[in-house]
Amino acid sequence: MISRAVTLAAFVLLWASTAFGQALPEGAQAMSLTGEPLFAAEPGQGALDRLATAKADYESDPDNADHIIWYGRRAAYAGDYRGAIEIFAEGIEKFPRDARMYRHRGHRYISIREFDRAIADLEKASMLIEGTENEIEPDGLPNALNIPVSSLHGNTWYHLGLAYYLKQDWDNAYRAYKAGFDAGRNDDNRVSTAHWLYMILQRKGDPEAAARVLDAITVDMNVIENMSYHNLCLFYKGEMTLAELLGDNEDNPTGAAIMYGAANWHYYSGEPDTADEMLRELVSTDSWSAFGYIAAEADLAAR
Repeated sequence: MISRAVTLAAFVLLWASTAFGQALPEGAQAMSLTGEPLFAAEPGQGALDRLATAKADYESDPDNADHIIWYGRRAAYAGDYRGAIEIFAEGIEKFPRDARMYRHRGHRYISIREFDRAIADLEKASMLIEGTENEIEPDGLPNALNIPVSSLHGNTWYHLGLAYYLKQDWDNAYRAYKAGFDAGRNDDNRVSTAHWLYMILQRKGDPEAAARVLDAITVDMNVIENMSYHNLCLFYKGEMTLAELLGDNEDNPTGAAIMYGAANWHYYSGEPDTADEMLRELVSTDSWSAFGYIAAEADLAAR
């Protein structure tokens, strides 16, 4: 846990050291939905250096909202999701009308499997952004072109939709992802939200509506970052084969997204055993903070 002064908000979050009402094993960040402790990988030196810089910036001016945001983000990138949650809680205490604080804390509640808390934060963020101008959200890990592709509005709706999806609340998940699609500023946003909208509508038993979502997806879109979601959408449209989609799947967030989407396709196609086998394979990897991994966990827990 990151060492710093304990705030009132952090005190309220005393059970940041617990999960589902039970004490976490020492060093664990969360418990899986099947009750297994989840430990963060050892961060690389680059992540630690960037965290140290963000911490120094915060300590030089702890009432600067941007410094709090980056301190929390860098803590999470270094694997300390619970420390990040405490930092964003301090940000909420100091800046209760700053939607970014709730958006980022909600994201990290998803990481540690506290979906109801994530929903509460992200619904709050969605209210705070209402009527405001959308703004680009700077990348913590810039892409190859160093062009940020996400926005505050888009990320708020995306993570809110995900939190509802993980609870299999399809109607609210659809509402949030549709708002995210409409707020999309570029093709990266469109392919990522279209992927989840497609899966939601399939789970709702409306394959015709799911297919219509894909009308906005074309092979020549200018996708910079979310190639896995673009490929999944092309696969759903029949413009890419399953073998082309899967390729050499790797144990990383991109691979988790592909594996989860492909598993769901088998589920929709009347092959639940194949789907479950792929989900079990996915949750045997080390990518436990990846959204596809968490969704696989949630699906298996609900079976």
